[in-house]
Amino acid sequence: MQPRGGDNLFMELLERNRQLINKVCYMYATDGEHFKDLCQEVATNLWQGYESFRGESAESTWVYRVALNTCVSYFRRQNVRRVETVDLENAACVEADNGERAEQLREMYRLISTLGKIDKALILLWLDEKSYDEMAEITGLSRSNVASRLHRARQRLAKQAHL
Repeated sequence: MQPRGGDNLFMELLERNRQLINKVCYMYATDGEHFKDLCQEVATNLWQGYESFRGESAESTWVYRVALNTCVSYFRRQNVRRVETVDLENAACVEADNGERAEQLREMYRLISTLGKIDKALILLWLDEKSYDEMAEITGLSRSNVASRLHRARQRLAKQAHL
């Protein structure tokens, strides 16, 4: 089945949201090949759902939801455990940067990778400055659950950062 508007509009959607997709997949990938597989799986799921996207939420909200659900579902299906991280320099979601900033990003991603699947998603959404309401819509959690989980996840990260 071909999505409305055809291949070009879908490819534009992928390109507009490439960094978002890569960032989510990076946080759930166990290695470089797994990262590529997750990105491909997200693109496939976006393609399959493109026709039914009604625009009731922002495009990025829909893409986030599909990407997060795809990654979490993949882990459940494959019973995958995160044992190593993708080399940050090879992840397409991280742009070239100076040495100190790159090291800070590496450390931030390392700390975030220690969180559970949902808390990891919430931190990513928070870093993208999504509102609690947007986070609730994307994750399917209640707004109050988002607030409390995010608060605990940020506390955990702060504690780990000071160890």
